[in-house]
Amino acid sequence: MKPINTALCSFGMSGKLFHAPFIHLNGGFALVGAWERSKKIIKDSYPQAVSYDTYEDLLADGTIELVIVNTPNITHYDFAKKALLANKHVVLEKPFTVTVLEGEELIALAKDKNLVLSAYQNRRFDSDYKTVKKVLDGQLLGEVVEAEIHYDRFTEELSYKTHKEQPVLGTGIVYDLGAHLIDQALQLFGKPEAIFADIKIIRPISMVDDYFEILFYYPNLRVRLKSTLLAREASIGYIVHGNKGSFIKPKTNGQEIALLAERKPTETNWGVEEESEWGLLHTEKDGTVIREKIASERGQYMDYYEGIHQAIRNNQPVPVPAEDGLLVIKVIETAYRSSNEKKVVSF
Repeated sequence: MKPINTALCSFGMSGKLFHAPFIHLNGGFALVGAWERSKKIIKDSYPQAVSYDTYEDLLADGTIELVIVNTPNITHYDFAKKALLANKHVVLEKPFTVTVLEGEELIALAKDKNLVLSAYQNRRFDSDYKTVKKVLDGQLLGEVVEAEIHYDRFTEELSYKTHKEQPVLGTGIVYDLGAHLIDQALQLFGKPEAIFADIKIIRPISMVDDYFEILFYYPNLRVRLKSTLLAREASIGYIVHGNKGSFIKPKTNGQEIALLAERKPTETNWGVEEESEWGLLHTEKDGTVIREKIASERGQYMDYYEGIHQAIRNNQPVPVPAEDGLLVIKVIETAYRSSNEKKVVSF
């Protein structure tokens, strides 16, 4: 079967780490090239690749079927729309767009042109999330009554990516790390009935929000999402309590660490966590209370791209539908409204 010719909208960190290796090593794709505005470096890693001087040049290449929009958040809508109008399938980095209206327009356009449009929510394919999902799917905790998901970092300085530090729509920790936590909470627990959020700036040097706490309200469940850039000692990543037991799992980032070390996602032990990172299950099973470590599920970002290949070539379901990306943006808009008005907002 003919590989899907694919091009990246940039070859910075996300292009080098999270996209190019998986496209290059998956036989269902061919990495044609990337749009490089200044540094021309893609050929250093992929000699066969084309370095496009402009986005128009990239879109004019009739051999390209799939475009990866992995540029600053504020550009997602514009670049994705142009790619769809050029009859290209699109993978759109998180956050999907910066407004709900933008996302709705892109989804309608993709459907009208019968093109694949997918949100790149790669953290669904991490070991930690997959392990929590397996525990919940197995109903090992009984009825879940409370859950917390944290994504903490310690970053006193501003990002070297200056576009991330400008106080414009789409910047800040909620659109960045929050997009991961919100997506995971929605996948694990569904849509909440209401949302309360506290979003603020805690570093004196920052001009964009770098702390948030978002609370999802369900009839018999509360889910708390929390992230900060001033946590030298990070909190436990996942804490889930049910009426039968609890599951606690550290937040891990093994695939990104491996990619930074230039390891290949085709290695036999790729995405396998050490025992020290396994989660703790304390619950009641068949009338007996157990307290034991649970081996982590294997993480694999390649599964996302395998899903994209199947969606484009074999008309299979998209691994992360555009509608899922849009739902995250709806939550983000609601969260900002809640924080600004200091009240619980119906969702």
